[in-house]
Amino acid sequence: MTDANPQELPPLVVNGQYIKDLSFEVPGAPAIFGELERSPDIPVSVDITVNPLREKTYEVILHLKIDAHVENKPVFIVEVDYGGVFTLNVPQEHVQPMLLVECPRLLFPFVRNIVADLTRDGGFPPLMMQPIDFVQLYRARMAQAAETGQVGHA
Repeated sequence: MTDANPQELPPLVVNGQYIKDLSFEVPGAPAIFGELERSPDIPVSVDITVNPLREKTYEVILHLKIDAHVENKPVFIVEVDYGGVFTLNVPQEHVQPMLLVECPRLLFPFVRNIVADLTRDGGFPPLMMQPIDFVQLYRARMAQAAETGQVGHA
């Protein structure tokens, strides 16, 4: 068997996906269910971590924290770290955008489904998160890195 021509390799290979860490809490249960006269505020915090595994292969972890509350009372808290292992066959200048934009974009629908199931199974309407603009997150991350002099690190 001969090695495949690098030109023929797909630019992005998803080797696997998994829940790395998961937490769902309803700290005020059962009383909070009787206190939900209005929809809770549901801010979503997003972060991405990249860990090199071997040449051209990386672990990308999409971190979400959702802290729903009504009038400073916690309704539910979701923390999920959803990971994927990706092999990239792209020029070096495309590696960082692929890791911080395309890989999380591929992971997001699965995380969204997990969050919807968790909130539904926790006694609330399923939380259907809006799509995340990973390009904007990438740009903000690069701007912050430029300010601190760390451009070029994933």
